[in-house]
Parts: sequence; structure tokens; C-alpha cells
Amino acid sequence: MSELITPELVTLDQDLGGTRETVIRHLAEKVVAAGRATTLEELFADAMARENKTATGVPGGIAIPHCRSAAVTQASLAMARLKPPVDWGAKDGPADIVFFIAAPEGADQEHLQLLAKLARSLIKKDFTASLRSAETPQAIVELVDGALGLGPVPETGQSGTAAASASDSAPAGAGSGTSGATAAGAAAGAAGAAAAGAGGAHRGAHAESAGSEGPAGQRSGGERRAGEVHDGGGTATSGEAPASATGTAPGRLVAVTACPTGIAHTYMAADSLAAAAAERGIDLQVETQGSAGSTPLDPEVIRNADAVIFAVDVDVRDKGRFAGKPVVSGPVKRGIDEPGVMIDEALAAAKDPNARKVTGGGGTGGEERGSAGGESFGGQLKRALLTGVSYMIPFVAGGGLLIALGFLLGGYELSLSNDEGVANGDILLDGTSIFSLPPDGLLAYLGAVFWKIGNISLGFLVPALAGYIAYALADRPGIAPGFTAGAVALYMDAGFLGGIAGGLLAGYVAMWVGGWKVPSWLRGLMPVVIIPLIASLIASGLLLLVLGGPIAALTLALNDWLSGLTGVAAIGLGVILGLMMGADLGGPINKVAYAFAVAGLGEGAFDNQAPWQIMAAVMAAGMVPPLGMALATVLDKTQFSMALRENGKAAWVLGAAFISEGAIPFAASDPLRVIPSTMIGGAVAGGICMAAGVTSQAPHGGIFVFFAIGNFFMFVVAILAGMVASALVLVGLKRLTGSKKAEEPVVA
Repeated sequence: MSELITPELVTLDQDLGGTRETVIRHLAEKVVAAGRATTLEELFADAMARENKTATGVPGGIAIPHCRSAAVTQASLAMARLKPPVDWGAKDGPADIVFFIAAPEGADQEHLQLLAKLARSLIKKDFTASLRSAETPQAIVELVDGALGLGPVPETGQSGTAAASASDSAPAGAGSGTSGATAAGAAAGAAGAAAAGAGGAHRGAHAESAGSEGPAGQRSGGERRAGEVHDGGGTATSGEAPASATGTAPGRLVAVTACPTGIAHTYMAADSLAAAAAERGIDLQVETQGSAGSTPLDPEVIRNADAVIFAVDVDVRDKGRFAGKPVVSGPVKRGIDEPGVMIDEALAAAKDPNARKVTGGGGTGGEERGSAGGESFGGQLKRALLTGVSYMIPFVAGGGLLIALGFLLGGYELSLSNDEGVANGDILLDGTSIFSLPPDGLLAYLGAVFWKIGNISLGFLVPALAGYIAYALADRPGIAPGFTAGAVALYMDAGFLGGIAGGLLAGYVAMWVGGWKVPSWLRGLMPVVIIPLIASLIASGLLLLVLGGPIAALTLALNDWLSGLTGVAAIGLGVILGLMMGADLGGPINKVAYAFAVAGLGEGAFDNQAPWQIMAAVMAAGMVPPLGMALATVLDKTQFSMALRENGKAAWVLGAAFISEGAIPFAASDPLRVIPSTMIGGAVAGGICMAAGVTSQAPHGGIFVFFAIGNFFMFVVAILAGMVASALVLVGLKRLTGSKKAEEPVVA
């Protein structure tokens, strides 16, 4: 037995509430009840956090929610067969088979490989048919163990697991009796398998462990198989690819698949791409960068490839290996849902001289943009800005909280200056140490230490913003020019606007230089010397000579305008920011408002508290949606299903911690009434915060960073007012429209 799944972890033919949240919570409860996880709420939160990144539904009525969690003590599988099925984000309809994969944070490789193998089995129709026809939880356990090769293959009328096991050891897509030595036969077998939805592909991990002998698994030393997958096991040999149906030589492609947890989607995308390639007679080799290990593609294979496919939700490791190759990229789920489309796009890109290409960078990140397809300029710009803000936030968070702690210990006088312009905090630190304290005592000294470290951390804000904007555009070669341009913006007093301009300049110049056609002997110097040198010179030079002065003047004018906001103008700004925070609950509009607040936070000071006030308004408004939903479930339980009432309990904590996504289950089930209520509540909270002059030096944390909040009482009042407004509007809208939610059965 695998010990990954037991009958107690299996639920058959039950109605589990009709939403992803209720199904995942039920399966998480199973895992906790079996003693395999310590805390239900932590496991559920980790699973939903992964689910909210990308829906885990896949074609064929399957869903594979999964996560790594510190709450998990033993790698586990919990399975549910749903009646009725639940929409899980797959294009072909709802899911009735759900496997919840719960892995410990430090899961060993053996367990991770088993979990990955199960995920790959789930795209095989015969295996899933056996799961649908199994009559008992024990039969499900036996099917899973058979698919994992850890138990006898059960005798079923579906041939289910037997076929799944056979295809694991056969060449890509090869059917029963197909000779692995006959490439055309393998391709034909794969075409039939793909048409049936089997998605079989040769697994590098099993190439030497099973089925490598005999007609179905025979391999000759010089042969290459269509659809090889590299995932920590055997490697493929090279040779001639089969001819396509048109008689022309097919393309040679390589691919990389990766998802945030590296357990399920990584390997399913690899298999789907491999099957689609085999169906077309295309030579494709896939590198899976997952938790079960990864064997990098042979450099010779990459060199001979006509194009590369990236089906990834995270950065590709060592992306510079693919420099100069035409590239098609998309989320890992697209590799599962549309593998044939991605392969066709890659073949077209290989023939298009203007197709986007992987830059000469040495790590992860952007591709050179051509005229054909890919990300729009606006989408690219938004992604770069949000990447810069996301990498900047730790500097702001650490620095802002340290300064707040410094003020808590040493008083606000730390930031005041003497006649020579030297801050009191610096005076306390000058010539002193823990062994020779200043006359003000230990607390004042520690306050000065925290205050100083916080200020130094905030000093990296603009360079980090610029550096990681450039990184998002040009990969690793953009980091040094971006940081340099950010430092120049800081020197020119151009603030975060200068950092944004410098980062964009550095990133686009680095992209441009990275696309130069250079001799092979010069390619090695491009990412480490030539690109950083030229991009730094151009971007920073433009800031110093041309752009820095005007941007500094604009920054000063913006700061003066924000500092001068009073009365109706300030309240209006708070209302607008509150509406944005409640509009899409962690989506693009919400993130624009949050990014605006965080980017300006470093400009805040005691003589310019407007940026701190904006941050407080944004945080309060972002806390309101989940809190409002939680209160609404208390005010009128009859308007909400049991599942949403359970979500309401968790929403209290999520809202208090400034996690707006806690309201998403409510918005997903009733957007036309929930979104207006969250927007109104956010506007109330934001307006009150700005009217009362509430400040926040912390970019996140909610009530748990109370020590960084100025006028904390009014901060709480604003949140409570917004929460009540949001709850009353929602309940009122539900009663007004007369749509009462029917009760759902409580599932133990």
C-alpha cells in the first residue's frame, strides 16, 4: 500500500456543497481527521491560496486541488466523487472526480514522485473510467495503488489501471503492441491515444524501471521518440524524427512545464504536450521543473530545437539556455487545456523571423518581443510594474515596521533634526554601542537602532522598484541597470516616479541589446557584461541628463498636492481608493490602488504624512470586504448557504489581517450584489480614514500592525463603519430582490 490514500480519505457520490471551497474544506477535514494534518484552517487556507492562483480543474471532469502546507504531517491523497459535479474552471465542464493532494512543506522526493505520477494518470480516460465505476472506497484505494505501481493492478472491467501502467512504460502515445523502435508507429499510436483523450507519453522517470524490454518498450540506441519527458529519471537519445503526414520534415521542439507547487499541473502539462506532439508526428522533448526532481534538457537537444514552449506559472530555471529561440509561452494550465494549439503556435513561430525570442539572459523572465502574437504592450507594462511593486514591498514592510517600532521605543523625536540637520536618531547612535549607552537609556538607544535600520531599508525602495521592473522585462541582465537607474532617480530626488521611469528604460534597453545578433564567441559576455553596461549607460544617462530634473519637479508637485489635500478633496481621494479596493477583491483594480499606496509610502515623513494617510485608507478599505461578508452572514443567515456561512467564520480573521480575497467566495456566488456592497463599504472606510487623518507606515498586516497606525481608534472606527455599511447593503439587496438561498446539507 502507498500509505498516501486510505478508505477513510475517500468520499463517494455525495453532494459536498456545490463550490470548490466546500469540496476542498471537506477533503481537508478528512486529512485532519485521519491525523495527517494538524490544523484544518491552515491547510484549507494553503489549499485555497493555491487554488486562487490558477483553477486546478483539467479536461475530462477532473480537478486536482493541491498544496504544500506546514500543517501537513504526512503526504496524503483525499478523493471525492461528486454528485452533482462542481465547476472547477475547466473549459469542458464541471468536475466529478476530485483528488486533493496535501504535501508537507518538506516532502521527500519519493512521495513527490508518487503524487506527480498520480496526477499524470488522471489524464488517462481508462483510469478515470475505473475511478467512476468503483463501488467502494477500498476499490478506489486499490486503483490508485495500482496506478502508482505500489500494489497489484485490480481486476476491473475497464482495463483502467492496467492501461495506465502500460502507458507509463510505453513510448509517447504508443498503443498496445506498438513497437518502440518504429517511430512512425509510435506516432500513430499516440494519435489514437490523444484522440481518445488518453494523453499517454513516455516518462523519463520510468524509462529504465518498467516496460523497457520487449516489443512495446524496445528502444534502439540511436532513436528519438516523439514526446519525451524529462522529469528526474532517464534521458532521451537523439535521432531522426518521423515524417509528418504531409511528407515534410516536422519541427523539433523543446518545452518546459512548471507550476507553483510542482506536484500536479507540471507533469500533466508535460504529458498533454507530449501526446499532442506525437499526434502530429512532432519531435518534442519536455523538461518538467517540478517537486519530483528535474533533469535538464541536453544542451545539444536545445541547440537543435526550432522553437521552445514555456507552459509555466513560475519563472523558468536557467532560461538563458534557450536564448535566441523562438518562444511560445502561457500558463501551465494552457499546456493541459490547449496543448495542440501551443505546439501549432510554436511551429509557426519557428518559421517567423519576427516571432518573439528568448533573450540572452541567464535566468528567468522576459522574452524578446516580435510582431507575432504574445503579450500586448499594455499587458507587458502592467506585469512589469506589478512585479516591481511586489519585489519592493518587503523593503517597505520591513523598513516601515522597523521605523514604527523605533518610534514606539524611542519616541517620534528620533526623526527630528538639530540646527545642523542631523536627526536625533543619528545623534543617539553616534559613538555609542550596547556597551556604552547614551544618556537617554536603553529603550531610546534600541529605538534609534530600529529607526536607523528601517530608514536604511527604505533607502532601497526606489532602486528595488526600478531593478525588478527591469528584471520583469529583460530577465537577469536587467537587474543591474535597473538598480543603477533607481539609485540615480534617488540621487535626483525623482522619487518613485523616477524609479518607475528608470526601471522601464533599463528594462527596454536591456531587451533591445539582448536581441542583437552577435557572434557565438560574444554570446557569453552579453548577459554579464555588455547588456548591463550599455543598458546602465543609456538608462541612467538619460535620467541624469534629460529626464531626472522634470520627473523630480513632477514628484515635488505631486507631494505638495497630496500634502495639501484637506477636507472634501482628501475625503474624495479616500472614497475613490476605497471603491477600487472593493471592486475586484485582489484583482487588477484592487492592485492598482494598493500599488499606488505602497509606491508612495517611502515618501512619507512627519512633515508629509499624506502618503501614510493614503496607505491607511487603502488598508482599511481592503479589510472591509471580508469583514462585511462575515457580518452579513450573522445578520441574516437565511440568505446564505451553509458553505458561505462557514466561509464567513474564516472571513473575520482574513479581514482583520487585510486579506481582501476572503470575500471572493461570496463574490463568486453572487457578484451582482456582493461587489456593489464591498465597493460601498470600502468607500466609507477610505473616506473616514482620510477625513480623520489616519496614517499607516506599514503596507500590510491589518490590525496586527497596530503600532504602525497613527490614530488607531479612528482606523478601527473607519473599518467598523465600512463593515456595517457593506453588510447592510448586501443583506438589503438580497431581501429586495427576494432571492433567498436554499439551505445546503451539512457534510461531515
